[in-house]
Amino acid sequence: MKKLHTAIVASGVLLLAFLIYRIGPASLWQNLALLGWGFLSLTLLDGMAEFFHTHAWRHCLSGPHRSLPFFRVFSIRLAGSSINHLTPFAGLGGEVTKGFLLASNETGPDAATAVIIDKLSVALAQLIFVVGGSLAVLWKIALPRGLWIALISGTALLAAGVVGFLVVQKYGKLGAVVRWCVAHRVGGSGLERTARHMTHVDRALQSFYRTRPLDLPLATFWHILGMVWSIIPAFYFLTLLTKGASLSVAAAIVCLGTWFNLVTFALPVDIGVQETTRLIIFRMLGFPSALGLTYGIAIRLEQLFWAGVGLAVYAILVVKMRKRRIALTKEAGDKNPEKGEALWKRV
Repeated sequence: MKKLHTAIVASGVLLLAFLIYRIGPASLWQNLALLGWGFLSLTLLDGMAEFFHTHAWRHCLSGPHRSLPFFRVFSIRLAGSSINHLTPFAGLGGEVTKGFLLASNETGPDAATAVIIDKLSVALAQLIFVVGGSLAVLWKIALPRGLWIALISGTALLAAGVVGFLVVQKYGKLGAVVRWCVAHRVGGSGLERTARHMTHVDRALQSFYRTRPLDLPLATFWHILGMVWSIIPAFYFLTLLTKGASLSVAAAIVCLGTWFNLVTFALPVDIGVQETTRLIIFRMLGFPSALGLTYGIAIRLEQLFWAGVGLAVYAILVVKMRKRRIALTKEAGDKNPEKGEALWKRV
């Protein structure tokens, strides 16, 4: 797995190096120098979108997690996002991390549903944002006909997938295949444990959609606000490096970038891919290739900065979680030595 990880990341780095070589390091460096200290403001503006996304995630939490303070939810989300930025495989590592940190108090099904529902709300928000942006902004821009066909057909296919994912969650069918395998004696005891866990998750999902019908729309709404906020950093970038920057062009950049993120989400790594798509977007909007690559690299550097912050937060959360488990184990051991001994083996 480590060799595969290394090979995937190396291929992305090579793609990025090729782009820099073709565009010209001198042009790229000149644009980055023009950003200057403005890059710090750009990074802070981009990071503020996480506050909107944290509000969205709070609507996806269930059970005891709903009473968690905002800053703790923000910290867990930031820690998970840092893993997504630093590992391949379509951002799954960060979602596992979020679930792991949420499940520190033995509420595994609630933690799993929080991650699953949030993933759905993000996809819904991206679709709505792309469609809304296409109606409000992109029709004013002379995009190639082929891109419009790809945009419409790709969005329709993704919408069908998202609706299907919603139906599977709402009716508790996420673990249907696993339960079918167990019923037909396929997979052994390991799959039986997985089936029991998936059944608990399916019941928690059904309960969420039955008792809290407004929380998914509210989560989607907050995610959309976070995407709308991303227009501000894009506009600021344009004001620093171009003349006559406009909010509509910044909105087009973010809208098309969101669409490219949607259609490339299954790729194992976005190093090089993200920079390539931003270069393409800027070229379609009439900007030089160097400016598009500069924007893509600026986003990458911002992600690395927040990933570093997220990793520091992750380390703090893990230490606190371990201390809490030790304290609870000691307390359980004082009351019941046999149970305490079993718990110590898990710490």
